[in-house]
Amino acid sequence: MASGWVEISEAKRLSGVRIVITKGIPNPWAHGAKALFDVKRIPYVLVPQRGLTAHEELIEWTGQSSAPAVMVDDERPRTQWSEIVHLAERLAPEPALIPADAAQRAAMFGYLHELCGELGFGWCRRMHFTHTILSDPDSPVRAIGEYVGARYGYGQYAPAAIERRIAELLQLFAGLLRQQQARGARFFLGEQLTALDLYWAAFAALIEPLPHAQCSMFDVMRPLYTLSDPALRALVDPALLAHRDWIYAEYLPLPVPLR
Repeated sequence: MASGWVEISEAKRLSGVRIVITKGIPNPWAHGAKALFDVKRIPYVLVPQRGLTAHEELIEWTGQSSAPAVMVDDERPRTQWSEIVHLAERLAPEPALIPADAAQRAAMFGYLHELCGELGFGWCRRMHFTHTILSDPDSPVRAIGEYVGARYGYGQYAPAAIERRIAELLQLFAGLLRQQQARGARFFLGEQLTALDLYWAAFAALIEPLPHAQCSMFDVMRPLYTLSDPALRALVDPALLAHRDWIYAEYLPLPVPLR
């Protein structure tokens, strides 16, 4: 339900929903958030955040410098994945993307934390490719590694610990999906689409981004997003990427808006 891109200076004058996403990169936190509004058919405009910049205007508007940020009329900015999920559900309760059952709801937010939160899959993959860059003094993308590392806490955990977490989480999500498929369910939880399916579709870009025709990301970023470590790649159950592809085919617009 996107109606195009507007710069911050214009977005500030608009009402309704405005979603800040990263230009040229399938930032999974941003595209997971955007997917909620797509499925719920909530109209919005896209506002660009650009990497390797100081983000003064974005900070002035939203109080921080990252994507996503979701602005609704004159309400406070929403920048955390959990509050964005709740915001989308409030604005359009149907189709529901948060389970009504309390146990299922708790399970969904727990799994989402393992995907989106600190030491979750996305956080660890970002630190993983940052380590790869910064370990090579001649890396042509060293500026990207330094930028990401400084913003998101590179060095707080040993690289081996990050790799173990990635391995654990790949097995966790594959096990959950296979368990569901064994009982005839198409989704990660229960019998219907939830926010977990949508966020997984976005975060799977950190295993293998969608093809260029569907995701025209900056060429320099594609090898960083692609999980090429042989030991970790061997743990990627094909069902995980197949689920991503099915979610996009059934529920989300393509190509991914990046430019």
